[in-house]
Amino acid sequence: MSGRASDTILLTIFLRHDQSKNLESIQAHLSATGWWERFPPQGVEVVSWNVVMGIGQIVTLRLPPHLLNVVNVEIERCAWGVFSTEFFPTYDFIPVRERLAGEWRKAHGKSGAPGGE
Repeated sequence: MSGRASDTILLTIFLRHDQSKNLESIQAHLSATGWWERFPPQGVEVVSWNVVMGIGQIVTLRLPPHLLNVVNVEIERCAWGVFSTEFFPTYDFIPVRERLAGEWRKAHGKSGAPGGE
């Protein structure tokens, strides 16, 4: 996916398993709704997708803000019935952290190396 970071948002989605359903029924539902073809929607990048045992799946997507409603509709269309969902808009903190750490080192007369003088 191309585009500047400022043109996109990160969206973390918790897909919590419905523990009243076994794996076969979850997979059957996802297959029947076209989950594997429909999600993520075109123009949306998967940044990470992790299984968290006992909870479900945590998916982080990068997308242009105008596709947020498309992601929501696909979740409603395909995932509801086997997952409860929670959405967390996020952003990449690494550049901010690097800037703040650099400012701190400069203010305290430290070198760029951790633990260095």
